[in-house]
Amino acid sequence: MNQPIGVIDSGVGGLTVAREIMRQLPKEKIVYLGDNQRCPYGPRPVEEVRSYTWQMIRYLLKHHSIKMLVIACNTATAAAYEQIKKELNIPVIGVIRPGARSALKVSRSYHIGVIGTFGTIKSNAYQQALLDINNESVINSLACPEFVPLVEANNFSSPEAYQTVAERLNILKSDAQMDTLILGCTHYPILRPLIQKAMGSAIKLIDSGEETALEVSTVLYHKNLTRKDRSQPVHQFYTTGSAQMMEAIGGQLLGYKPEVRTVRIDME
Repeated sequence: MNQPIGVIDSGVGGLTVAREIMRQLPKEKIVYLGDNQRCPYGPRPVEEVRSYTWQMIRYLLKHHSIKMLVIACNTATAAAYEQIKKELNIPVIGVIRPGARSALKVSRSYHIGVIGTFGTIKSNAYQQALLDINNESVINSLACPEFVPLVEANNFSSPEAYQTVAERLNILKSDAQMDTLILGCTHYPILRPLIQKAMGSAIKLIDSGEETALEVSTVLYHKNLTRKDRSQPVHQFYTTGSAQMMEAIGGQLLGYKPEVRTVRIDME
């Protein structure tokens, strides 16, 4: 199956998931679409998030005939994953359950923090996923609405950015038993050095990208969907916003500067 894997996100954050899929599955082709123009999704109503997510999906199905969909946005996964999985006839992978599994693998106390957008935290999706796997989990959740704008503005290494991160995360430090923190938004791994510094070296940070890529690999092999073409895949990147901004941030995340095209998806 030489069709590409579609990866969607509210902006540039999903590039952290795409990067891990590329690393683990170097022969697979990725088509990435970020809805940067309408980012962030976190403060938006659930129905609006679902509508925007379906617009991205319809664009990829129509123009790229994807064989698998990866919803790299935690907010979109929380709002629409179950519905999308039921309605599409291709495999659909979200990032929440892989992130929960990864956290429970490394936590010793099962006191786990979750940071995410307002939409993700309000949905209790991580809490449910963690408790489904281990009902002894103790979850401390915190919405961090300031974080995504820092990343989308390409401002994730300044002293001001660290101050914003540290002040917000100070709320979580009251849980002395917490040993693991899930970065419950794919933008947050881009802030990982600042988050680690703010939380301290004893806290393990969980980026769902690695576990999500493992799930992608498992499903591809199980369903015999692996790419048969032996040539090096050429990945494609699209945004509804500024191509230049995604190229700049993508260059830092991917190790090379991707060529990005701006597209319109609201008519799909």
